[in-house]
This record gives sequence, structure tokens and C-alpha cells, in this order.
Amino acid sequence: MATYLFTLLILATTSWAHQHAFQATNAAARQSIANEPYFAKYGEQNDMSFTGPLSFAHLPYSRCLSDLDTPSFDIAILGLPFDTTTSYRPGARFGPSGIRHGSRRLHYPSGYSLSWGSNPWKLGSVVRDCGDVPLAQTDNMKALDQMETAYTSLLSRPVAASEGFVERTKGLALDGQEHPRIVTLGGDHTIVLPILRSLNKVYGPISVIHFDAHLDTRDRYNKTTKLPVMSEQERITHGSYFALAFEEGLIRNDSSVHAGIRQKMSGLQDVGHDTAVGFSIISTEDIDDYGIDAVIRGIRKRIGTAPVYLSFDIDTIDPGMAPATGTPEVGGWTTREAKRIIRGLSGLNFVGADIVEVAPAYDHADVTSIVAAELAVDFISMMLTNEPPVPHGLGILPLDE
Repeated sequence: MATYLFTLLILATTSWAHQHAFQATNAAARQSIANEPYFAKYGEQNDMSFTGPLSFAHLPYSRCLSDLDTPSFDIAILGLPFDTTTSYRPGARFGPSGIRHGSRRLHYPSGYSLSWGSNPWKLGSVVRDCGDVPLAQTDNMKALDQMETAYTSLLSRPVAASEGFVERTKGLALDGQEHPRIVTLGGDHTIVLPILRSLNKVYGPISVIHFDAHLDTRDRYNKTTKLPVMSEQERITHGSYFALAFEEGLIRNDSSVHAGIRQKMSGLQDVGHDTAVGFSIISTEDIDDYGIDAVIRGIRKRIGTAPVYLSFDIDTIDPGMAPATGTPEVGGWTTREAKRIIRGLSGLNFVGADIVEVAPAYDHADVTSIVAAELAVDFISMMLTNEPPVPHGLGILPLDE
């Protein structure tokens, strides 16, 4: 026992000595830099919008899954560079890096906008870029497990809960604890399946707000006839994952909604199957027929107070404004319309969000990546505000009648 205690004392003393020496060295180095010409004349070497390491919006960056000294966070940015279940054009594995590149002008900690009336970085939550999950490139089932395991790991972290933090998930979680929330950068849309599997462990079945040109609830496999012959892996695509999520009990029945649908279908039976999977449809044309406010009210009524996940396929946006995606469909919503709807969803019980299907190889002038980055920042504001923002009223409008 005495030997054991003596050993602990030696280790503690050695650790203190090393730490003290490290701090002393750092202080000396800092003093040396302070005397150099550049620092003495110009000060800190701050990054500009177009310089520095590539983190989302210049946020603090960690490899959160392996860096032992990663500080706590309330919201994580996480990249899932996966695109091997696409049906048309691949390339979304480059989405996370493309979206980060598109975010460079969104320079943390600046971020106040008239549309929101707030700065997302100053709403009491610590936001950190947690890097990308390294995924198997030739084994989809392994990649799906890697994504689920990574997401589950980050969900289990304690929140930072710094000054001004507001608890938002404690009352929704099955364990009654506050959990971090994650804004995911995809990746093709299949990444939502492992995300929903992970969220189910914390919240049980949840509702989904699904922005997309496509339903993503199609499953070609008939469980009665067992045709066509398909492997388990073959069933999982970026057009079928919601059907499988419903089959696994991950999403609530009759409380999820699509927004922006305009795909070609085989017939109304596709809509019937979609309804059976638990979704209601808001088509692209509904915004013209009923207006943006009606679209917002419809989504909010459908979701109610349920825990909800928001998934946004960039092909919701018209390809004239966001061309870099795998399955473009003409006649989409504008960026302004989409951003207005997202603002209108503030105050719902969001447990996470994603932006997916950005394939930068089909882009020009980074326009799609810039759109995706702006939407991701809107997701953060949406998750941190209690109600939709009111008009700013700082200009000449509205005119007095």
C-alpha cells in the first residue's frame, strides 16, 4: 500500500512539473512573439473570410470522435461524406467539404441578420465543428454502422451549458437528460437512416420535416411476394430510407411532412404508399396556390409538439439556384422562399437537422455550396429561437394607410 501511494505521489509530482514547464515555455514563447516586428506592429494573425483552416463558418474545430481534449458543445457540425447509394449522379461525398468552403464568408462570431433579428453564435449555445466521420468506401452496411455509432457517440456527450444556455431537449429525451444537437452535412440522403436509428435511442419515434423534390419513401421490395430478389444492402438507397425507417419504428405515424415535392411518379399509388408510411405532402406548387404563410402553418400543425428532425435535400431549391446535386428537378423553390419557411418553423421541438445531396462537382462559382451553408446557419438559429422572428420594422415599411 505504501509503495502504491508513493508511486501515485511521484506521478502527480512529475505531471505537475511537466505542466508547469509547459506553461513556462508557452509564456516565454508568447513573450518572444510579442517582441517580433509583425506582432508588435499588426497584432494577432487573425483569419480572413477566405483564409485559414477549413472549418464551418470558421467555428472552433475538433475531431470530436477521437480528440480527448475536445471541449463540450451544445450543437455540433458533423460531416458524413457518403454517396454510394445514389441512383443518378454521385459526388455528395464531397458535400461536407464543399459546404464548409461555401461557409467561409459566414465568419463566426459575426452573424447578426435583419431577417432573424439575432446572431446564432450569441444565443447561449456553444457550437463546434466536429469534423467528418471516416467512412468505409466499399461496404455500405459498415458505413451505415459507422455513421450511427458516431452520431450516437456525440449525442451521449454532456452539453456545455454555458452562460445563457437554454435547455431544449431534456423534456423530450427518454432519459430526462439534456443532449447535444447535431447539424449534419451530407452526404446523400441515405445518411438519415443511421441518424434516425441513433436519435431513436434517445427520443424514441420522432416526426420528420422533409424538404425534398422527391418522396424518398419508395421501397421496390415486396415482402409478400419477396420480389424482386434483393439483398438487405440493396434495399437501402437514397430513395427508400424513409420506408425502412418507418418499418423499423423510427418515425411517428401520421405526423411527418414532405415539403417541396415535384418528382415524377408512377401514379397516385405512390402517394398512397407515402401516406401509409406516415407522411403528408406539400408540393412545390402549393406555395403559389396557398402562399408561404399557409405552408408554414400546415407544417407546424402537422408536427405539433412532437420531437422533430429536419432534413433538407438541396434539390428542394430550383436547379437554377442550386445546380450541384445528384437528381435535379426543375421548378423548385427559391432560396428566399426556403429560408422564409425555415424561419417560420422556429419554436418547434427540433432534435437535429441536416443538409444533404450537395455534389460540388456539378456546381459553378460555388453557388450551391453557398446556399447549403446559409441554410445550415439558419437551422442553428431555428433550433435556438422560441418563435418565428417578427418583421424588423427598421425601414419605411409598412406604409401607413
